[in-house]
Amino acid sequence: MAIEEEPEPGIPEWVVTFGDMMSLLLTFFIMLVSMSEIKEEERFQAMLESMRRQFGHDAAMAAVIPGQSQANSNMSHIAPSQSRSLRKNLKDGGNDVDAVTGENNRVQTVRPGRNATTGGVIYFEELSAELDDDARQKLLGIAKQVAGKPQKLEIRGHTSKRPVQTSQNIRDHWDLAYDRCYNVMQELIKLGIEPERIRLGSAGSYEPLDTGLDPMERKRNARVEVLMWDERVTADED
Repeated sequence: MAIEEEPEPGIPEWVVTFGDMMSLLLTFFIMLVSMSEIKEEERFQAMLESMRRQFGHDAAMAAVIPGQSQANSNMSHIAPSQSRSLRKNLKDGGNDVDAVTGENNRVQTVRPGRNATTGGVIYFEELSAELDDDARQKLLGIAKQVAGKPQKLEIRGHTSKRPVQTSQNIRDHWDLAYDRCYNVMQELIKLGIEPERIRLGSAGSYEPLDTGLDPMERKRNARVEVLMWDERVTADED
């Protein structure tokens, strides 16, 4: 019968190695946390200089500091890390970068930034100023919304860029847009809106909703906007 050997007293040797490895890992993570908490450039450079002296070779910092390391221990000669430089530059407004641009990189103001409380849009045939049944029905709804109120109304006419057919009354896009405004105004007056509340404006073809090449989308530019502004009719206008 074989006799089992008794284990040697004390802990196994692998436990000591494992404990040393855990201590090194803990130290490493503590160092990472400490580095992440450094907010000032000077303190960060001081920490790098201390590590460089402890490791005894400038190449030890090659992975931390971009560029070639120098043997000079003067901290002013150590190149700062890129992330810290970017953080410091943020205090002075940040680094200059090109803005992202797309296919339509132009910002266009469609109309002045006044406060319109209500209104609507009336669409026309692309080269016509005549109101159809749908336009009259929509104007009836707009008239019910704005009737009996003291605010001013603006009727603003627009056209597409399609060339107009010139005549005795229509010479260009401005005239076509104005004729649309005038016809809308006459319809609103018939529906009981006071004429002293109304003012007309023609934008011609210079405030388009759609600037693409699709003819169906460009038809949306042939329109009149009826807007009620946050502006009251004065006593001398009554």
